[in-house]
Amino acid sequence: MRIALMQVITGRDVDANLDLVRSQTALAASEGAELVVFPEATMRAFGHNLTRIAEPFDGPFATGIREIAREHRVTVAAGMFTPGDEGRVRNTLLVARPDGAVIGYDKIHLFDAFGFAESDTVTPGTEPTVCTIAGAPVGLAVCYDVRFPNLFIRLAEAGARIILLPASWGAGITDEQRVAKLDQWRLLARARALDSTCFIVAVGQGNPATIGQEPSTAPTGIGHSMAIAPDGRILCELGEGQEFRIVDIDPDAVEPVRASIPVLANRRI
Repeated sequence: MRIALMQVITGRDVDANLDLVRSQTALAASEGAELVVFPEATMRAFGHNLTRIAEPFDGPFATGIREIAREHRVTVAAGMFTPGDEGRVRNTLLVARPDGAVIGYDKIHLFDAFGFAESDTVTPGTEPTVCTIAGAPVGLAVCYDVRFPNLFIRLAEAGARIILLPASWGAGITDEQRVAKLDQWRLLARARALDSTCFIVAVGQGNPATIGQEPSTAPTGIGHSMAIAPDGRILCELGEGQEFRIVDIDPDAVEPVRASIPVLANRRI
């Protein structure tokens, strides 16, 4: 499967963000991508009101994503916000296939950490999700989910060979925090690949500082998107700013890894 890691920096304007998805998907399709993965909060960056723009899958943003997927005959995965409970939203990963099918995963683990309370405005999801993309079983996760290994193990046991991990990873404010958060991002993503013996495609928002934006207390992204092999090797890693990378992944390559490191088969609890 040819996968495009689309590390973008989105802002407040939903229409502009959809236009960004449109242009970047066209670019990825021209490079032969079958799956184009955008970050969490592609619809609108964190730090802005989310309730006002949350919409169901028949709303204009999701409809636009579906049209882009059909036009370019690719699958597009992008973070959006759907209506939640009690005035909150759901942090949803939308997967739109070229045949018109739509799959959604609502982020289960909410980022109530480092002084940020995602649960104040977001309703948590409850269901781990595995879908089929280009004939391969693909698990879905979002950002803070990466700190919870059992989710990735459940996705693997449900058949996933590739797990998508869109994110908008909080950078912290001080230089020390930024170094630590980047180190954690790399460590956690590689650990989840080893836990699940799956490929991990971790696509983050780029760092807004690279386009002159002031630091924010909201988790607006650090870049460093990665594709990671099931044995923990980093296949590619991007920088801080807006960029993309194409990576070719063979889902069947998990089998020799699982044969030599059978952590799923050896589980006792």
